[in-house]
Amino acid sequence: MYIPDIYKNKNQEEIINFLQKNSFGILINQNEGNILATHIPLELEVTENGKQFLEGHISKENPQWKTFESDNQILAIFSGPHSYISPSWYDHENVPTWNYIAVHVYGKVKVLNYQETILSLKKLVDKYETNSKNPVRIEDLSGKTMRQAQGIVAFQIEITSIEAVKKISQNRDKKNHQNIISELEKTEDYNACQIAQEMAKNKK
Repeated sequence: MYIPDIYKNKNQEEIINFLQKNSFGILINQNEGNILATHIPLELEVTENGKQFLEGHISKENPQWKTFESDNQILAIFSGPHSYISPSWYDHENVPTWNYIAVHVYGKVKVLNYQETILSLKKLVDKYETNSKNPVRIEDLSGKTMRQAQGIVAFQIEITSIEAVKKISQNRDKKNHQNIISELEKTEDYNACQIAQEMAKNKK
């Protein structure tokens, strides 16, 4: 991913936090020149020694998983808030642009066995059931329901590199930076307000 130096995010703690909060990504690889992509949750795992993995699963009916053995190179794309930035918000003439936050993760994928698949599903369900009034647990599901797990392919991606971009008007002076924050907040749009919050955290 092309990232001008001013917009590169090298804060590892911030990147990990972003991936944990924005885990619905796009899994991309290729097979004989054909680009394959699937929108799925991809959960970040960090081992005690600091090694990083992504875990996820797709339907067995999805042909993408059949390419994992022939070419294990994977790209996962994660998007955060984004918003249009109007040049009318500056105190000088300029061009429109877009502020956004995104992370590209590169790695090597391997298919998990059935026991590993169930463990991966348990971690996924436990994470997203935390705030449920009546949380569902994999351990409590019937054998009949759990037979559906045979219809998925779970996998683990060993992360080899990460590229992170955070384009939030770092190239603007203090006055225009604050103007952009104020105008974004006025829109009351969720993404715009999230970008405004990120800009406020990095106030000049």
